[in-house]
Amino acid sequence: MTNPISLTQFILEQQHGLNDASNALSPLLKDIATACKKISNLVSRGELMNVLGSAESENIHGEVQKKLDIITNDIMINTLNWGGSLASMASEEAYEIIAIPRQYPKGKYLALFDPLDGSSNIDVNLAVGTIFSILHCHADNEPNTEDFLQKGTDQVCAGFVLYGPSTLMVLTTGHGVNGFTLDQDIGEFILTQPNIRIPEETAEFAINMSNQRFWEPPVQRYIDECLQGTEGPRGKNFNMRWIASLVAEVYRILTRGGVFLYPLDLRKPSTEGRLRIMYEANPMAFIIEQAGGSCSTGRERMLDIKPTSIHQRVPLILGSKNEVERIVAYHQESAD
Repeated sequence: MTNPISLTQFILEQQHGLNDASNALSPLLKDIATACKKISNLVSRGELMNVLGSAESENIHGEVQKKLDIITNDIMINTLNWGGSLASMASEEAYEIIAIPRQYPKGKYLALFDPLDGSSNIDVNLAVGTIFSILHCHADNEPNTEDFLQKGTDQVCAGFVLYGPSTLMVLTTGHGVNGFTLDQDIGEFILTQPNIRIPEETAEFAINMSNQRFWEPPVQRYIDECLQGTEGPRGKNFNMRWIASLVAEVYRILTRGGVFLYPLDLRKPSTEGRLRIMYEANPMAFIIEQAGGSCSTGRERMLDIKPTSIHQRVPLILGSKNEVERIVAYHQESAD
């Protein structure tokens, strides 16, 4: 590659001349990249490092933790807590927000992360990843939980890292979406996919079909139409994909279009959805919209929701704009 652009160089150039000074955001993203390089190394070595399998514990959501859930969470915290960019952190694996140790300087940002998305895939050597979101900290003193409860539109930056055949970082700071590939020889993320755009039209959907009997009528209608293929009202054949890793699903949609659904279902009527708005839905919605796609709960735009707790769950529908808008329209018709 002629004159490759590193992640650090890209961020500095993109932030140049903006009110949000690059000397604050760039070091934070560099620290996130460092943490993800460490995680990439662990994921790639797997059993050799004795990091696979269950940790025989549960996280705050009652989900069985993998060893790597705990290890990667510690990596993110210990890499980000001393750099001086953060006022506080929140993790999908931690019940409460994570304070910056007193001996370290504090900055003006809040970081939220899912350290190992799709960890159920790790023992069978399928794709996993890390998701992160960055917010401004408006607190004058020590931040509390309320300071994190900002709308998705307030995000300064969002991204994810996919640990697959190559390690890829996808990033937005609100000025489009760009992809970076980790060059293992030099230890740098290099810009390889500038200005990613999602095709508006698609013939591919991703959903867990085993939950079909619990879906609401609008989702039942949409999937049924897709499955009818050329003989149905859509007049074309659809492919179905399901990887059980949000980072992998979203990356596929970014590169070739499609729609991903983890909709509201009737298994637990008191539960608002499956995925977490702060650690999964909001950062992915920011990325998807910046790439020309759309993201919704089926009833409202994801980025417009004011969170009520740092572990709030929501339904998630995202991807190619025309398909998401169709599904939203079906929800609106069903409500009338």
